[in-house]
Amino acid sequence: MLSRSIELVECSRVPFASGLAAHGERTALIVDGRDISYRELAERVDAVARRLGSTRRLVLITGANALDPIVAYLAALASGHPVLLVPGGNGDALAGMIETYRPDVEVDDGRFDELAPGTTHDLHPDLALLLSTSGSTGSPKLVRLSHNNVQANAEAIAGYLGIRDTDRAVTTLPMHYCYGLSVLHSHLLRGAGVVLTDRSVTEPEFWDLVRDHRVSALAGVPYTFDLLDRVGFADMDLEHLRYVTQAGGRLDPERVRGYAALGRRRGFDFFVMYGQTEATARMAYLPPELTAQYPDTIGIPVPGGSFRIDPVPEGEDGAGELVYAGPNVMLGYATTPGDLASGRVVDELRTGDLAVRTEAGLYRIVGRRSRFAKLFGLRIDLQRVDAALAAHGLVACCAGGDEQLIVAVVDADPRHVRGLAARASGLPESAVRVVPVADLPRTENGKPDFRAVAALADRAPDEPLAGAGPVDLSRLRALYAEILATDEVTDDSTFVDLGGDSLTYVRMSVRLEKLLGNLPADWHTTPLRELATETRRPRRGLRTVETNVLIRALAIVFIVGSHLHLFELVGGAHVLLAAAGYNFARFNLAGSRSARFRHTLASVARIALPSMVWIGGVVSVTGIHPVSSVFLLNGVFGPDAWTREWRYWFVEALVYIVLAVAVLLAIPWVDERERRFPFAFPLVLVAAGLLTRYQVIGPDTPTSQILASYVVFWLFPLGWAAARATAVWQRVVVSAIALATVPGFFHDEPERTALVLGGLLLFVWIPRMWWPALLVRPMEVLASASLFIYLTHFTVYPYLRDIDPWFAFGASLVVGIAYQQLWVGLGWLWAKWRFRSSGTSADPGRAPTGRPAGTAAVTGTDG
Repeated sequence: MLSRSIELVECSRVPFASGLAAHGERTALIVDGRDISYRELAERVDAVARRLGSTRRLVLITGANALDPIVAYLAALASGHPVLLVPGGNGDALAGMIETYRPDVEVDDGRFDELAPGTTHDLHPDLALLLSTSGSTGSPKLVRLSHNNVQANAEAIAGYLGIRDTDRAVTTLPMHYCYGLSVLHSHLLRGAGVVLTDRSVTEPEFWDLVRDHRVSALAGVPYTFDLLDRVGFADMDLEHLRYVTQAGGRLDPERVRGYAALGRRRGFDFFVMYGQTEATARMAYLPPELTAQYPDTIGIPVPGGSFRIDPVPEGEDGAGELVYAGPNVMLGYATTPGDLASGRVVDELRTGDLAVRTEAGLYRIVGRRSRFAKLFGLRIDLQRVDAALAAHGLVACCAGGDEQLIVAVVDADPRHVRGLAARASGLPESAVRVVPVADLPRTENGKPDFRAVAALADRAPDEPLAGAGPVDLSRLRALYAEILATDEVTDDSTFVDLGGDSLTYVRMSVRLEKLLGNLPADWHTTPLRELATETRRPRRGLRTVETNVLIRALAIVFIVGSHLHLFELVGGAHVLLAAAGYNFARFNLAGSRSARFRHTLASVARIALPSMVWIGGVVSVTGIHPVSSVFLLNGVFGPDAWTREWRYWFVEALVYIVLAVAVLLAIPWVDERERRFPFAFPLVLVAAGLLTRYQVIGPDTPTSQILASYVVFWLFPLGWAAARATAVWQRVVVSAIALATVPGFFHDEPERTALVLGGLLLFVWIPRMWWPALLVRPMEVLASASLFIYLTHFTVYPYLRDIDPWFAFGASLVVGIAYQQLWVGLGWLWAKWRFRSSGTSADPGRAPTGRPAGTAAVTGTDG
């Protein structure tokens, strides 16, 4: 046993941590927009090292991607104090570690607590770092790593990645996770910079940091890449990105190929890596030039390491246990404080993974020794069962129970899953228990939590699903599938992700409120699993209604009534153009650039198709419009002066404008600018539109003043900006633009000017209102059918107004609503036929399983 008062001079240190000052004024860390140079970081590290004292002590640090924890961590490594690194946010796990290992010092978010004078431990001179094993966060079983382990693995990673002192990484993974820690180590080793943030890759602010600080390195586990797919990473313009790394679990080979191909197009290298905490971080990597040909392998050992394959009884087709040797192999495990005095007890790492070596000299993982279960005398390879379920498009994870195979599955028919799992495992179906879950249990590192899956066996059969609320999620999935005519609904789906737009929004909100009560303001971007917990009862006799819905309902009433001269409240169509921009910003700007384009084209189809069908029917029966009107081309070929051909100017303008915006956003540079400047971008479009509004360009005719699409265009991005205005100053800006530009547009029509201004200001300042419950349902019906009423009323009221103008008014509304219901019904039948003809059992009345969410439903023809 070593002396408890061993001095720091007798122990080793981590060279890159003690040599920070050598990098001088180069940027080491970027924290909250501030650059911390290596010189300043070294000074901070020295100050904390002095505070830790000259006697080696066990230092517990609550890891976080923040300056104070990283300074404390580097100070301990640089001066020889062993670090016990634990995650933050889990009080029970922290208390358990303190109770088990009795650290001498605790550092938590800048707080420095002396728990013991000097030290109470025997600490081996080589001991540098203690980490929880992968997937066992909070477990008292720790990996003991030496100073040489940490330094050697950082050097190996920096070597094969080719990290330069000009590179900058960003923290996408937690500091207490060995993968996240290795990013910090390898970049500090080379004098590169690290941007510290806890923001998710799903947040726009994260990508602002990436661009603003010229980030060149991005790291992720498989779940990270799921998120990147959702946010449209493939379409982002990240000119400084040099390399993307993936580890922490197996990524599907086709996705490996896809990201590698994306990297070749965009100028970054894609590295697939393999490692374990017991090897400090990394054991293997796949060179980027080999990803296209060998995407299912882990590649070659890292510099300084080597592999061999040992035969095992369960190995098939030449597979054996993968054994690694190298300078980054741990000293051993610790389960008690007494183990901290031990030196090296292992020289190589038995990974527990089954692997084969290919003819190309690369290694491929084919299974896991510890992922076997023995049931009914059969040895079950759980990883193979997982793979078989994944091959059927299921999100599932298996674990061995005492007497059953436990399968956790997301959004699937349990009977179907049970049959697949039984066939894959060779077990009878009675030995398979399928547990539906809202999401797979995962560790804090994003990996499947097999222990948590096994624990699901103890859950009562009638216990509610994790994450479910008082409303059955299957009812919500079925509702989304029905209204949006899509078979891609999961518990993580949102209305926007599935292709919802302003025409389906009202109908969906009406049906949802029947299930949930009053909806939250952001329900259209809220995943179903969270929406199910939002049930709130309305005030007695009152309900909230969105201003968007109110304006659409009132606008169509004003339009029809004004055309019948029942009252003079004109300007409703122009307000609807702003409403279209408002809803475009809410519903059409999610996902990747290509997804946006598809989604927007689907929205155009939902407007154009019912319009062309109705106008075509009118032309074929009455002949009162030219054929160009059928194809919405009156704005191109029609007369300049007002004639009956201009009746459908609003539909034409809306189609032209949305198509133009869709084409504009399909340009990568433009799409990137919109994502980066979501509020400023529509204001730039407003400025462009004002050139025709004020006739700086374009013809000077009476019609073009208020009807031509290129003249009224500015109202669309003004509504768009209103949707993006979240801060008070932004609302003030949009209001000021409206107050400055609407007056004068309608010449000597102050009432129309006031109506349009009032609508715009309501959008900006009052998103929801309380209304008598009896009025809300009719209002929602009118708003949902507003396009159809606009189309049909020109045909209905001329034949009935001489009988009674109010009768003509009511009939115009009823016919429009009826046309909407007919169109919705035809769309539903078409979707049902399409699903059946494609060979799937899905239909739009229920939510099928097995396909990921996120693609816009381009076949929805909803009103």
